[in-house]
Amino acid sequence: MAQLRSWGLRPEIGPHALDEHGYLAGWDRDRLADLNAAVRDPGVRAVLATRGGKGAYRIADGLDVHALRADPKPLVGFSDITVLHLAIARHAGVASLHGPMASWDDDLVGPDAIDRLRGALMSADPVLVESDPAEPTAALTTSGRVTGVLLGGNQDAIATCAGWALPPLRGAVLLLEAFNLRLGHIDRQLTMLGNAGHLDGVVGVAVGQYTRCGPEESEPQDWSHLSVLQDHLDRLGVPVLGGLPIGHGPDPRSVPLGTTAVLDADAGTLEIEPAAL
Repeated sequence: MAQLRSWGLRPEIGPHALDEHGYLAGWDRDRLADLNAAVRDPGVRAVLATRGGKGAYRIADGLDVHALRADPKPLVGFSDITVLHLAIARHAGVASLHGPMASWDDDLVGPDAIDRLRGALMSADPVLVESDPAEPTAALTTSGRVTGVLLGGNQDAIATCAGWALPPLRGAVLLLEAFNLRLGHIDRQLTMLGNAGHLDGVVGVAVGQYTRCGPEESEPQDWSHLSVLQDHLDRLGVPVLGGLPIGHGPDPRSVPLGTTAVLDADAGTLEIEPAAL
């Protein structure tokens, strides 16, 4: 809250933001009521998720997309919040922001990441993300340059949205990142998305961080998440840019979703039009 105030904002905490219900941050009806109240309030210009969004899939179908379409404002968050990003893109056509939640962990989200969040949220400048050769997914990079609307986020959430909240990806640049998935999870989800036709027409893939993803102890250790990803991404036959510091790793970049992006695998850059004007 103090950080947001230092930016000249007047942050408000939702009435149920500190609720608890089992493993969820309160009852579905209360969490949805807070979210829709913010969406419907003309004085609210952005909505920041407090945490990574366990149970976001339980309330995404109740989001007031008509109010959001009439008065666009970016939702900020990532991980399971991807479900809300996708529902917003599909039903409201409004840009949102894949970025740190309000209760960020100082050990993972340092001052540089917070400055980048501020820039992505409050600037009309495009956001440029460069591939980091030190990121393991940099090995997936191919070649080529494509333009399309950037959609996606957390792989597990994307798979959860298939058939109801996932927007058509034809002509899109697909963003992928993941946390704590085993090889079988990655494989099953991408197989389902591909076989169901959800990946048809994707023009490029931007691959972020696959954090704590790998084989089980009982599985062959010479196979990694990179092997599984490459197997599936090669089938798409589109430019792939890996090594993007986007996701669950330290100091993640904030990127707009639902706006036009230029993926340049040869230059190692992803440039995205702003979410806010």
